[in-house]
Amino acid sequence: MRPRDDAKEARIRQKAIELIVKLGFDGFSMQKLARAAGLSPSTLYVYFKNREDLLLKLYAGVQEKFERDALTGFSETLPFEEGLWLQWKNRFKNICKNPLEYRFFEQFRNSPLVRHHVPEPVAFRTAMNLFVRNAVRSGSIRQLPLEIFWSLAHGPFYMLIKFHLDQSSMAGLPFSLTEQKLKQAFLPVLEALKP
Repeated sequence: MRPRDDAKEARIRQKAIELIVKLGFDGFSMQKLARAAGLSPSTLYVYFKNREDLLLKLYAGVQEKFERDALTGFSETLPFEEGLWLQWKNRFKNICKNPLEYRFFEQFRNSPLVRHHVPEPVAFRTAMNLFVRNAVRSGSIRQLPLEIFWSLAHGPFYMLIKFHLDQSSMAGLPFSLTEQKLKQAFLPVLEALKP
């Protein structure tokens, strides 16, 4: 068996993400990946058992990085406004730094693969749930069904991210998200969640 090369594996992962974002899952193949990475197809199988193994490991790696970045400086005991704003800033920073990974993440998250094969992000989900429970308990926000809370708390953020990555507003005008614009959207979100 050939020895593993970390730089080669990183190149395979990066090229795979680029191809999937460009071609979608249906247009992606191991042959195309080998060509794009400048490797023989057999080299891919030193690092990944098959196409599904590659996709699952890509997703897990992107998810782990996103969660780590989102939790930077975060504690479930933070005051609600401070904690939610930190979440928005951390997520924005991660997405701006890794736009292709984010697009891949969204494609994968909305695919049937994620429902059958991806383990739940336990630590991240636990931290977020405790944060929300603490905010409700302290009276900082009102009690809402979880799906409604998350739609209100993060829906506007992810819509702005879409406009930012597309570099275009709904009207087709150029759009770039700044922290100032992010804060402008954040303040009405806080008001909607207050008791």
